[in-house]
Amino acid sequence: MVTFPGTCDDRDAIRAVEICGGEAVPLWHGDDDLRQVDGVFLPGGFSYGDHLRCGAIASHSPVMAAVRDFAAMGGPVLGVCNGFQVLCEAGLLPGILQRNHHGRFNCLEADLVVERTAAWTGDAAPGTVLRVPVKHGEGAWYAPDDAVERIEASGQVVLRYADDINGAAGRVAGVCNEAGNVFGLMPHPEHAVDPLLGSTDGRSIVGGLVGLAAVVGT
Repeated sequence: MVTFPGTCDDRDAIRAVEICGGEAVPLWHGDDDLRQVDGVFLPGGFSYGDHLRCGAIASHSPVMAAVRDFAAMGGPVLGVCNGFQVLCEAGLLPGILQRNHHGRFNCLEADLVVERTAAWTGDAAPGTVLRVPVKHGEGAWYAPDDAVERIEASGQVVLRYADDINGAAGRVAGVCNEAGNVFGLMPHPEHAVDPLLGSTDGRSIVGGLVGLAAVVGT
């Protein structure tokens, strides 16, 4: 669990990992190794105050060199909201995140449609709808049209918004890399793991990381 200056959802993410049966290991942005973890979670927040671009400065933190090496070796990496922005800025995921098309900050429950069967969504069947909160001002995923076509064709789109809430290309809510071991999404699954908060659909996603990490650790 990586914390950058300005991260605010790390404690929520730690609790979500524990609810899903994992053991969270806190990591600091200045760490130059990952302390032998089996999976990496980049949580949401406003790393470095979102100066320059969201996630741009954090993508150059010492810990990200270790995350790149970990991902290159097939280790599972999950980025949520600002963590998704960091992964895109670091070149570990395709595209960028732009301001919401309506110019307002989104804070709502979003319906996410599972695009394909993947461990990241608990092997839910395509067409399954997950209800997960969103809270972002710069959450519209964007890539050039030809890149979007390649990403779609290669099966990298994992989740789509049921409705166009932010102007994302193709209503994309979450994408993975070509290898499938790095996944990022703007919605917050760590806020949808407790019945007291309503939906527990986020367990599919956080549990996906825990399950993939368990495979790495065996």
